Amino acid sequence: MAKLTNDELIEAFKELTIIELSEFVKQFEETFEVTAAAVAVAGPAAGEAAEEVEKDSFDVILEAAGDKKIAVIKEVRALTSLGLKEAKDVVDSAPKAVLEGATKEAAEKAKASLEEAGATVTLK
Repeated sequence: MAKLTNDELIEAFKELTIIELSEFVKQFEETFEVTAAAVAVAGPAAGEAAEEVEKDSFDVILEAAGDKKIAVIKEVRALTSLGLKEAKDVVDSAPKAVLEGATKEAAEKAKASLEEAGATVTLK
């Protein structure tokens, strides 16, 4: 059997119901002679909260240019300092990252200005 990464295990656990997860924890405890009650109850919630707190950089993803493509190209140029051709290429190849690793404030400001120009934008 191939070894699963931690991320693969988490993804597999996300698909389980609460009852299935509870049965897994019982079997895990019996197999390894440990008590996992605190981890099973607090683990996922604490992990999710820590993930949200730790996120300090965001990517601004242009999903679609919309009807006002020229206005979106101008806004991409203003946000990135790209030339006209490069900005047009970004808009034409949507979905595409406009900004990567931006602060939350900068990402939200960029999203708002792109949406005002007519684009569809997401933050990741």
